[in-house]
This record gives sequence, structure tokens and C-alpha cells, in this order.
Amino acid sequence: MKLTVIGGTGMIGSQVVGKLNAAGHEAFPAALSTGVDMLTGQGLDQAVKGAEVVINVANSPTFDEKSLDFFRTSMDNVLAAGERAGVRHQVILSIVGVDEVPQLDYYRAKALQEELLRQGPTPYSIVRATQFFEFMDAVISMTSDGETVRLPATRVQPMAAADVVSAVVEAATGAPLGGIRNVAGPDIFPLDELGRITLAAKEDARTVVTDAGAGMFAAVPGDVLLAGPDARLAGTHYRDWLRETH
Repeated sequence: MKLTVIGGTGMIGSQVVGKLNAAGHEAFPAALSTGVDMLTGQGLDQAVKGAEVVINVANSPTFDEKSLDFFRTSMDNVLAAGERAGVRHQVILSIVGVDEVPQLDYYRAKALQEELLRQGPTPYSIVRATQFFEFMDAVISMTSDGETVRLPATRVQPMAAADVVSAVVEAATGAPLGGIRNVAGPDIFPLDELGRITLAAKEDARTVVTDAGAGMFAAVPGDVLLAGPDARLAGTHYRDWLRETH
């Protein structure tokens, strides 16, 4: 099967390409570095030519209001190019709970991306994943003053990027879902506890202070970042991942 991976040189996209090719498929990484510009459309028609499936894991360069324009323009261009090429299946990677946090510009932008896909001309699949283990360092650094880290007790259900990749590949090589598949890690943590676990594993002396108003996840209400009872749970536990990667 021939597949085009939009954002195919990034953290998730490069692994998706590698996993698909290792399984005997033909996956092409579409990105600026391979001559494809989603915003202008340059190179898109050539990138999706002959592809049965387009997987879109590209990310906005910003997380503010500009992300709305990014996803609106890029999705319009990708869907149009796919329709011209006769693509049979469009897949995107999104976020669990994305339509329940309108306070966050980036989440509103991803919800818009999903809606554009649903309204588009091609059978589709939406894979919603929870937060990645790999982003925890960035979450900590956003609210650190050098001695303390301020984090809310928002409950999260993080997962390894490799498990996200497996979920995307499974969806892309199967029949279109015509809907959403939620995937998540096996364990639920309050974010402040997750911060303490992370710092302890790295022998980092900073102290985590629970602060309901700290960081971007302070805007998240209730348990909307949890995947729910129908989610597919990945097998990698955070503590095991920490031991193996640090």
C-alpha cells in the first residue's frame, strides 16, 4: 500500500513512515524538507499522487490563535489534493478531549481540523491520543522558576509516542473508521504527581508545588483529558518508560 505522511519528518511522522515501510508498505514523508508546503499547496499534488491513504500528523508552528489559520488552510489544501488524486482514506492525529477545552486556542484549532475532515470528500479516521510522555519535560519547564515547578492536579493519562505511532499505523492500514478512536496510556496521574515522579527519576532537586492556576492545563475542566472506558489502552507504563529512557 502506498501512503503519504504529512508531517512525515517530525517526531511522530518519522516513526510512522519507518513503521509502515518496515511492514512492507510504501510511505512517503511529506514536509517542507521534502518539498511539500501545506500552506501554499506547493508539492502536495505530487506528494499524494498514487497514494491510497494520506496520514496527517503535521503540527502548527504555534499554539496560539494563529494555529486556527494553520489547520484551516492546511486541511483545505490536503483534502483538495487528496480528492484530485483519488485518495481513499484520510487519517489525522488529534487529542483526547479536544472539543471540550475551548479556552485553549490550540485545542480549538485541532477541533476545527477534525470538523473539516468530517465535512471533507474522503472517508476518514480520527485517532485521538492523550498527552505524550516525551512532552513532560516541556510541561515542567513552562512553569519552573529554577527551584520550584508549579503544576495543577489536572488528571492526565499519558502515553508513549511509540504507542501513538502504532495506533496511527493501525488506523491507516485498516478500513476508514468514519469516526474517532481514542487511545491512551494505561495509568492515570494528577499532573502534579506526574511532575514529582519525573523529577525524582532524573534526580532533579526542584520541588513541585500544586497550583490550580499554573500552566496551560489549568484551563482544562474535570477529567476531559482522560480517554474514557471505550479507549484502547497502550501497554507502556510511564515509570517503565522513564527507567528505559533516562
